[in-house]
Amino acid sequence: MWKKVVFIIAIILLVTGLGFLLFPPVSNWYGKQVAHGQAETFDRVLNNIIPADETTPVENGVTEKTFAAALEKKQIDSEGYPIDESGARTSNTRVLFQADLDRLRRDSIAYNEDLKEHQRSKFVEGESRDFPVLNLENYGVFDGIYGYVSAPSIDMELPIYLGASDANMSYGCAHMTYTSLPLGGTDTNCSVAGHTGYIGRVFFDNIQYLSPGDKVYVKNFWETLTYRVVATDVVRPNESQHIYIDKGRDLFTMFTCAPYDSESWGRYFVVCQRDAESTAPSEKSD
Repeated sequence: MWKKVVFIIAIILLVTGLGFLLFPPVSNWYGKQVAHGQAETFDRVLNNIIPADETTPVENGVTEKTFAAALEKKQIDSEGYPIDESGARTSNTRVLFQADLDRLRRDSIAYNEDLKEHQRSKFVEGESRDFPVLNLENYGVFDGIYGYVSAPSIDMELPIYLGASDANMSYGCAHMTYTSLPLGGTDTNCSVAGHTGYIGRVFFDNIQYLSPGDKVYVKNFWETLTYRVVATDVVRPNESQHIYIDKGRDLFTMFTCAPYDSESWGRYFVVCQRDAESTAPSEKSD
């Protein structure tokens, strides 16, 4: 009898031990699949844009040219999925509207332009950074994702959410309020924060392995921007010099928590720069 009990306990301990050993790699693999799926969904939606041109053939039964109009005519549901007369979804892919995206781009450019003059006055130390600078729902975007960032050398691909709320940072990286939106252009610095050591997911855990010269790609609704790593730094938690616009430069900055010294934690920054000759197209308005 005791031998049977001991055997069962041993089996339980063995299974438990294997569970602890397998959880990190399995959860990390799952997290990467989730992030990759989000990027694929983003790309798929971009291939499902309703043009503003009246002469373009209708797709998915959607004839209206804006989210608001299509919702009112009951051609889509409240999340942007095409529906039939009964309200049933006719597609597994949301639609976006070119007219709404054009408006989002104009508003994004206007925000970045205003920030060039007023960033430091707006960026008050200790102020909340969890709210988005633009409400994407006003443009027919309901997942909060403005684009995604990828770094092939560390096998990283993450969605970019607007606003560094706890919810956003549990799904990807988060655009910091009062930093440039990821459009590129001279006098911009888009700063995004990501967790390290988050249970079950890998976010910015590996940005410490990025080296000067490594490529980092940022995709938004309109184009893919190519940056290269130019600097890394570890600073105290209250130091934020790397998130400010550096006049004349086109920057994309990632940061996460990291040990500062043997007694305290700080922030690890990866500063990426876009070459001057590639910045002009991003600055053109529609």
